[in-house]
Amino acid sequence: MLSYLGRRLAAVIPVLLAVSLLVFLFVHLLPGDPARLLAGPDATPSDIAGVRADLGLDRPLAEQYVRFLSHAVTGDLGLSIKTRTPVAEVIAERFWPTVVLTLAAMAWSTAAGLLLGVVAAIRRGRWPDHLGMILAVSGISFPAFWLGLLMIDLFSVRLHWLPTGGYDGWRSVVMPSIALGRGVAAVMARFTRSAVLDISREDYVRTARAKGVMERGVIWRHILRNALIPVITMAGLQFGFLLGGSIVVEIVFSWPGLGRLLVDSVSYRDYPVLQAEILLFSLEFILINLAVDILYAAANPEIRYR
Repeated sequence: MLSYLGRRLAAVIPVLLAVSLLVFLFVHLLPGDPARLLAGPDATPSDIAGVRADLGLDRPLAEQYVRFLSHAVTGDLGLSIKTRTPVAEVIAERFWPTVVLTLAAMAWSTAAGLLLGVVAAIRRGRWPDHLGMILAVSGISFPAFWLGLLMIDLFSVRLHWLPTGGYDGWRSVVMPSIALGRGVAAVMARFTRSAVLDISREDYVRTARAKGVMERGVIWRHILRNALIPVITMAGLQFGFLLGGSIVVEIVFSWPGLGRLLVDSVSYRDYPVLQAEILLFSLEFILINLAVDILYAAANPEIRYR
């Protein structure tokens, strides 16, 4: 296992190098000039040129990339063009609210999705199956921004139960986590149902039932444990998407996370923050995939890595 982890972690380096190059080229191809935005509408061409030189944007792209990479290796991600503060501090300030929101959304959506999927598979063709799939389809169909606005109108404006937005205690997490996790719960329910039905047709399940094993033991020991392998894969992918895809929800609920920071960075052409955020999202996906592989072995002891 340790040698496998070492190889996987070593493979992270070339992947991040390739991603850093693509991200660098992408952000510099965005239309607009951050020097002009910072200089203001009344700035003269000489003023804009001075700001561009101060930001280092007057240098060749290759030189800018080498400079960015050499500083990033040491942990220096540069200064934000907008605020002139270290990028690491800007991202660190927004990182924790996004993690809290993502973990809350992932926790309830995974639990609800697994429960709905298992119940729907066990009661296939009956009303729990139909009800569960109706809820799953509804969760996928409702846009996050529409559901968020609907909840704000009902629970904040009319009932005054929950705050309309911001990050201030557990009550402020409830509505954003529901809006963010409803799609994950729907996907997990449908995926779990399909996996449980496939495993239920295996010979060893029929053998366990023929030996007189109680149905509860068949479900939890033989069916669900083996069905968790593809479900874990889907959960890992969904967790990565939640971390990087909470932009709409964070805007609707005025959540001070990485999603809003990404939108603001694009608006101000804040190249250092954009590059650092996308690299962070890429690293998150890589580490999540590694964690998923490790969970495989925990779910199924027959899986071993060398």
